[in-house]
Amino acid sequence: MKKKLLSLCLGSMLMGSLLVGCGGDTESEATESPETAAGEEQISIDIFQGKVEFRDQFIELARQYEEENPNVSINFAAVGGGSDYFTSLRSRFSAGDEPEIFSLAGPSELADYQQYLADVSDTKAASLALEGTLDGITTEEGVFGLPFNLEGYGLIYNKRIFEEAGINAEEILTFEDLEAAVQVIDEQKEELDIDAVFALAGSELWVTGNHLANVYIAPEFDNDVLQAYESGSLEFEKNDELQRMVDLQSNYSVQPVLSVDYSQQVERYFSLERVAMIQQGNWIYPSVNEMDPDFAQNGIGILPIPMEGYEGHLPVGVPNYWVVNNNKDPEVVQASKDFLDWLYTSDIGKEAVLTQLNFIPAYEGFDETKIADPLSQAIYEYTTEGNTIGWVFMGYPNPWGDILGANIQEYIAEQISWDQVIDNSVNEWESMRE
Repeated sequence: MKKKLLSLCLGSMLMGSLLVGCGGDTESEATESPETAAGEEQISIDIFQGKVEFRDQFIELARQYEEENPNVSINFAAVGGGSDYFTSLRSRFSAGDEPEIFSLAGPSELADYQQYLADVSDTKAASLALEGTLDGITTEEGVFGLPFNLEGYGLIYNKRIFEEAGINAEEILTFEDLEAAVQVIDEQKEELDIDAVFALAGSELWVTGNHLANVYIAPEFDNDVLQAYESGSLEFEKNDELQRMVDLQSNYSVQPVLSVDYSQQVERYFSLERVAMIQQGNWIYPSVNEMDPDFAQNGIGILPIPMEGYEGHLPVGVPNYWVVNNNKDPEVVQASKDFLDWLYTSDIGKEAVLTQLNFIPAYEGFDETKIADPLSQAIYEYTTEGNTIGWVFMGYPNPWGDILGANIQEYIAEQISWDQVIDNSVNEWESMRE
């Protein structure tokens, strides 16, 4: 039943910023490998991907794998910020510095890199992937990636601030409900000792151009990333609802909005309890937990971004896929597959996925009761109940989400009108599909 529900809510999507990657803009390397057993050929695996939130945890996990496999050394690098990662990936390939394992976000990125990728349909992990989660990385030629995990996003809120302001989060379903709650909190800023209601990361193109816009574009494509990927046009039927949410967040945000980046949003404002809400996903949990474990575990919740006809629904999907570079020696390709299999099918790997990486598993064989953090627990419940919205932003023309995000930045800066935002974005979509 859970597989069926996941299939329904994920459809034939999927994907990442990201996706777009989510996170800061720093690059980090790991790890020093243990001594190689005598007579064994040393294999080095460079892993490059776009999410910095679990960097330290992944480095520790890689060290555990090296202890079990002394002939393998793993070097881990992460570049956050969505387009920054993809630009860095292109640069590495252009320079001939190709990683053994890297991440891709969905159909558009798969089309750019499929010639470099190994078919991973022979892995145990692929056979255990939940129904629907491989669709965005599969072609007639094979399966070319393995899902990181499931993620969801919405409005993450401070429970204490809501309680002290007299706001019941469970009663917020419509935009009007949210707007009223925002105004109540804003009127009590001094008593609540906060800087603003929101911290909108306006300097990050993916926050508005990919994640926020996705909520209002997904129904146009039946929540199906492949429909979006194959569509030559965009109606943007719910753009007025998107405008209301942009206005609400930017007008009640810490200022100047366009100077706020992801790390400031999560660490400076939300983790230090200087704002009541931020638009983000469960991937922020490790950062919040590092700064204040008690607040992370007991003080935060998640609200759906309200949209007419989809009240009480969260966007849930696969953020990124691990892919294996087929331009390497056969033994290196196999070693890379073996590591990914270990990560998602071994007892040590599965435990770490749940309790160290804080992932919502995208595979069978996991004990969902061990999902470690409250945000992931809530998202898993929305998923199993079928109350989800698809991640069609993975099917945008690449890099259309950044173009939309840049147009929204100009709108926030009062340099263009909202009609210009929509006209520019629709024209760009059609032009990029030609």
